[in-house]
Amino acid sequence: MSLLDRAIAQAQEVLLSQQTQDGYWWATLESNVTMTAEAILLHKLYGTDVDRPMEKALNYLHNHQCENGSWELYKGDGGNLSVSIEAYMGLRLLGVAIDQHCLVNAREFILSRGGITKARIFTKFHLAIIGCYDWRGLPSIPPWIMVLPNQISPFTIYELSSWARGSTVPLMVVFDRKPVWLTQPRITLHELYVDGDDRERYELPKKGDWTDGFIGLDFAFKIAEELNLVPFRTEGLAAAEQWILDRQEATGDWAGIIPAMLNSLLAMKALKYDVNDSVVSRGIAALDRFSVETDDEYWIQPCVSPVWDTALVMRSLTQSGLSSNHPALKRGADWLVKMQIIDYGDWAVKNKKGAPGAWAFEFDNRFYPDVDDTAVVVMALAQVESSDEVLKGRSIDRAVRWIETMQCRPGGWAAFDLDNRLNRK
Repeated sequence: MSLLDRAIAQAQEVLLSQQTQDGYWWATLESNVTMTAEAILLHKLYGTDVDRPMEKALNYLHNHQCENGSWELYKGDGGNLSVSIEAYMGLRLLGVAIDQHCLVNAREFILSRGGITKARIFTKFHLAIIGCYDWRGLPSIPPWIMVLPNQISPFTIYELSSWARGSTVPLMVVFDRKPVWLTQPRITLHELYVDGDDRERYELPKKGDWTDGFIGLDFAFKIAEELNLVPFRTEGLAAAEQWILDRQEATGDWAGIIPAMLNSLLAMKALKYDVNDSVVSRGIAALDRFSVETDDEYWIQPCVSPVWDTALVMRSLTQSGLSSNHPALKRGADWLVKMQIIDYGDWAVKNKKGAPGAWAFEFDNRFYPDVDDTAVVVMALAQVESSDEVLKGRSIDRAVRWIETMQCRPGGWAAFDLDNRLNRK
């Protein structure tokens, strides 16, 4: 056996040893520390932090701090301002004193980059809900967008990408209510403003071009909010609430991604849903399933990828010479067939011709299957045998027909929706 053949055989052996009893493969999905910091904040707001290993979350944040005091958006970037602010927030929420070396070091980095004033909108949002930033420095999201007819383009939520839609609709509720929830321990983060406690610096940043017109429009929105003159405000908020409720999986997930899940739980809190309400409790349980706990750390994955991982592993095994009727591949095929989504999702708003038959990335994500996962699953299934070849064939046929109907007008395919373009002809 050549060195190459030996390496392939060893790789196959490793992959086969990692298959679960149910037939799928699943690896953890890494991210930067913001997901964990925001989850810490959510648990603090709901009081569910006492039931989670927050001391391990503390270790996780400590372990990912760079020598220059920052936390990175991606490995080797030298540190990111917004990521560092959220990590700093997480440590403060976990009780770390501001004179501790880790925070002194972090504070120097944050202030050298302009402090909170220069952070991204989503970071400022998370600070605003705990009173560490002024809501006036955040753009308005008028809830009447929810009640616009879908035919009015581009001003409907279905012109947003699916990930943006799942995260933005709950934000409409929170941005309208503008809550300020005090945490225990209470934090202010005054020390992260370059000029000290300058929270009055809440103006939206201007670029000196035509886009500054949107700042004037936002100012008008804010006046309308203060005077309670926002049209269809009540109807829009009710529609947003129902939209969130309708898109929660039975397992508690929203859209299969942490931003949508966290934002939806924040919306439920803004709407005064109790922590023991089934919507909230299922949502928090779903959040827990995205968590990773080791002997020393506790952190949150941005997403989970069993369908994608399984299809890719199966393709690699067959293409590297494993027999198509290998028992492991049959179990994988059976699991993938079982995971096919036969419900209509958001894709059907624009795709009036397609019938269900796709796959999503995650365990539970009925509303947002995607073209690339579906295509890879079809390729994987076509290369292996299953316990029921007739059923497998029907699954493949459904998927191929669905992909055909998802082709966009210019000729290509997007991931989750049909023709998400602002400049359509």
